Amino acid sequence: MGDPSFSSSEEEIKKWISSISLICLSDEFQELKNELEQIYRQANIDNPAITAFQDALFAFIAQEEENRSAILKAF
Repeated sequence: MGDPSFSSSEEEIKKWISSISLICLSDEFQELKNELEQIYRQANIDNPAITAFQDALFAFIAQEEENRSAILKAF
């Protein structure tokens, strides 16, 4: 997916938004976010909902990047 930046084309930014939207609406993402939020609440972490969302999103994006790298290495 690459890193979005201010020099990214509008098309690249749209791809990022689409990808993130699909991740955030998936059942798997929601489950992970909810699990993390419960753990973070029990651990008294500040802003558990926001932190859980960020961590879950980071995990899904990292996994997607890892999958893409593996596919590219296969060729």
